[in-house]
Amino acid sequence: MEQYEPDRLTPAQVAAMRRSLRNGRAAMTRRSLLRVSAGGALAAGGIGALSGCGIPAAGKTAGGMSAQDHSAQEKVVNFSNWTEYIDVDDKGKGHPTLDTFRRRTGISVKYTEDINDNNEFFGKIKPQLAAGQDTGRDILVLTDWLAARLIRLGWVQKLDPSNLPHAYTNLSPQFRDPDWDPGRAYSYPWQGISTVIAYNKKALDGVEVRSVSDLLDNPKLKGRVGFLSEMRDSVGMTLLDMGKDPAKFTDDDFDAAIARLQKAVDKGQIRRFTGNDYTSDLTKGDLAACVAWAGDVVQLKADSPDVDFVIPDSGYMTSTDNMCVPNKARHKTNAERLIDFYYEPEQAAALAAYINYVSPVEGVKPYLAKIDKDAANNPLIVPDKAMQAKSHAFRSLSPKEETAYEEKFAKLTGA
Repeated sequence: MEQYEPDRLTPAQVAAMRRSLRNGRAAMTRRSLLRVSAGGALAAGGIGALSGCGIPAAGKTAGGMSAQDHSAQEKVVNFSNWTEYIDVDDKGKGHPTLDTFRRRTGISVKYTEDINDNNEFFGKIKPQLAAGQDTGRDILVLTDWLAARLIRLGWVQKLDPSNLPHAYTNLSPQFRDPDWDPGRAYSYPWQGISTVIAYNKKALDGVEVRSVSDLLDNPKLKGRVGFLSEMRDSVGMTLLDMGKDPAKFTDDDFDAAIARLQKAVDKGQIRRFTGNDYTSDLTKGDLAACVAWAGDVVQLKADSPDVDFVIPDSGYMTSTDNMCVPNKARHKTNAERLIDFYYEPEQAAALAAYINYVSPVEGVKPYLAKIDKDAANNPLIVPDKAMQAKSHAFRSLSPKEETAYEEKFAKLTGA
């Protein structure tokens, strides 16, 4: 188990955080492509505090520190999630799936949209977890690399399989065995996030785009190509195009991918590195093609007949946002019951129909078809087996690797 030590963010980590807050996934809500997250300014204000001082160590913490479970006496779950990442009723206030859970179990869910950025949220909960204290939360939804960090630190609890029969049975094979949580002992995916190539057919004007090589090398696309400001997505897609496995690459492989991207930057092939703000450029045709997040593409295709996507033959990148139970959570059993509830295909379908991300639940398609046939047949929401086979995850990084890689990527992007 990795021991927690007081730390200062490196310049590269601060740069990565600023990219995420300025134009990464944190900069936009999950449902609207045009409304800036209200938490962005608050999160940005925390950067100086995180980079300017370390958190005093409270000594080595043991892994999986449970508290007395009050689930039987206190019928509640405290659930922290990202903004607009759950189904909402017609009035825009309630969450139908949470209402169903409450009616069925008698357990109320205190649902809080207080995660705007992984690094910012980690800074918020780190002092309590390091001190072995309750964060006041029973479920956290964290992107895979941060979930991996908390597991290494021993700051999340091992889940009880007896409370997770649907989750164990219905978890898609695509997400069953990440290297950072083999067998899903500590986490279950909330949703999957696919990285693909999107393009504007009108802007391409007959130019074919089938691969990352087309983006980087076709002179007809010079100055009209976009890549993502998230290192794992852009480098991962480039590694795949080079015939390298993002789950097994070496330092030399990473450097070669960076060099390939740098060459495209130097010759003006890549217009810029972006977060969700590529959506406007792609719709207008300022970007002819780009590396993009599938959840955005689903919505863009619905609004613009010119936007479409392609899965390269070399494969595509997939990450996950994951439900974890932090140390000292008061309602672990209730939390596990809620996790399991979302692995019932009917509930997973209600969620997927609203947020349009990749459902991690096997067997969701016929239930989703009853709500939205187009969504059920969309491989960006329900990947078929052929698409699942092309899915790749970025391997876990050591703290040393993460610092080195982010520094190189920051230099590439000019962050």
